[in-house]
Amino acid sequence: MSLSPPVSRSLRHTRAITVDAYARDDGLWDLDASIRDVKTRDIALASGDRPGGVPVHDLKLRITIDRDFTIVDAEAASDSVPYPGFCDTIAPAYKKLIGLSLMNHFRLHLKDRLSGVLGCTHLTELAQLLPTAALQAYADDVFETRGGADDNSAERPFELDRCHALRSDGPAVAKYYPRWSIKAVSG
Repeated sequence: MSLSPPVSRSLRHTRAITVDAYARDDGLWDLDASIRDVKTRDIALASGDRPGGVPVHDLKLRITIDRDFTIVDAEAASDSVPYPGFCDTIAPAYKKLIGLSLMNHFRLHLKDRLSGVLGCTHLTELAQLLPTAALQAYADDVFETRGGADDNSAERPFELDRCHALRSDGPAVAKYYPRWSIKAVSG
């Protein structure tokens, strides 16, 4: 199902976010994330005019994780910023991600270490996407995705009860993960 047709409008701003996952030869994984903001028209910033089409933000964050989702290295880069000489000095702070687990209260620890003046709003926002990006990267590569009537694994699938569609008492689990389906209690 697509979005409804829009009313007449003109593009003014594009924010592009990407996360690329790489399996490294040493058994670790790199997640390279970027966020880029571009205006379609010239804008006046406190630091000077920025022509349309030239990024206001072009920020990158790379984390290296092990197979248990623990961050073993982190680096940030600010290639285009609204306040050159200021915004682009925060990159070393993102080393504070080292040691965090993407699967163990990551967003809470991220906020403690890098929110507000402790980090860059945009890089910290970008980092919040990393847990689900890592899960998608690892699916059927680091861990097997499974389901169906022939699934004999003793371990409950990780993805169950993590979203609306895969709630244990829902029809998708009954269809694709029948062994783990729970009948809803009426009352």
